[in-house]
Amino acid sequence: MVQVAAALLFAIAAGIGVMVIVAMIKNNEDAILSALLGDGAFPVGAAPQPGPAPRKMTLRHAPARRDTPLTVRAATRMSPALSRAA
Repeated sequence: MVQVAAALLFAIAAGIGVMVIVAMIKNNEDAILSALLGDGAFPVGAAPQPGPAPRKMTLRHAPARRDTPLTVRAATRMSPALSRAA
């Protein structure tokens, strides 16, 4: 009886898995087919081109921040992690 229940649960799980795969293919068939054909994520014309950038961009330096938090020292004495009795 337990084997029959386990086989039934396995069949239901396999059916749900197949339904999920079919639903994914139905929703994204163009992307899946282009990936299987080797086109990739970008069409050839819109793909990023290798090589240097056409213009050089310089970044501006940010002004120095004056509101940086100061380090605060602990007022209590730190005790060792292990006592001498250990």
